[in-house]
Amino acid sequence: QVQLVEAGGGLVQAGGSLRLSCAASGRNFNNYHMAWFRQAPGKEREFVAAIPGSGNTVYADSVKGRFTISRDNAKNTEYLQMNSLKSDDTAVYFCAARFASVGQVRTDERLYPYWGQGTQVTVSS
Repeated sequence: QVQLVEAGGGLVQAGGSLRLSCAASGRNFNNYHMAWFRQAPGKEREFVAAIPGSGNTVYADSVKGRFTISRDNAKNTEYLQMNSLKSDDTAVYFCAARFASVGQVRTDERLYPYWGQGTQVTVSS
């Protein structure tokens, strides 16, 4: 069982930056693929970025070049650095985890059994 706790959300002006973090409990954090999803008001939850224990990251087209996902396996923590924020980035951001020691990261939220409670990011224009 993995428990996830997000932090770092808040209110920021368009063009600004925020860094989200997601702390995971449990062992063998490096054997989990980690991801970020977001849900804007009135919209379905959507994929943002994902990172394996080691290897290539994957990003949604809408955030490529602006967001960077990373992880510190020694601290059981993943991060999402968000730069050049736009009003369209306003959403509740969720971190998610799935046990997968090998293979490509996945973008389908249905494949992630572990979720954090979410953190609100609001970008004012």
